[in-house]
Amino acid sequence: MSSIQDNEAPNVITETRFRTLMQSGYLAEVYCQSSAFNKSAVWYGVWVIRIIDEDRTFMKLLVPARSMSDKHDEIRIREFKTANGLISFLASMGCTHANVPLQEGGVSTHALPVELLAKVEG
Repeated sequence: MSSIQDNEAPNVITETRFRTLMQSGYLAEVYCQSSAFNKSAVWYGVWVIRIIDEDRTFMKLLVPARSMSDKHDEIRIREFKTANGLISFLASMGCTHANVPLQEGGVSTHALPVELLAKVEG
């Protein structure tokens, strides 16, 4: 993992900036790091999200607002441990649907509805 320089790492982004970029037309890409399993009607796994542009030349991983881990200068990526937590996050960003990859290595992409982008831009 990269170390933080000048309080900001080059390939990560906080939730506030993530939301702004989503409203500007960027995409949220969900990556399944660990295959999901169902226990007591809850899907558990490990998912991370990054913000990307359409041609994939801009990519940044989502980190918590306080992105420092216990180790000095190490970045901690925000992980979602349940599908419900992931869906709740996507909904809070303005997504009207959620496609959750359940197998390790699976990827899904989410965009805000055009109507919402028009409101933000207009």
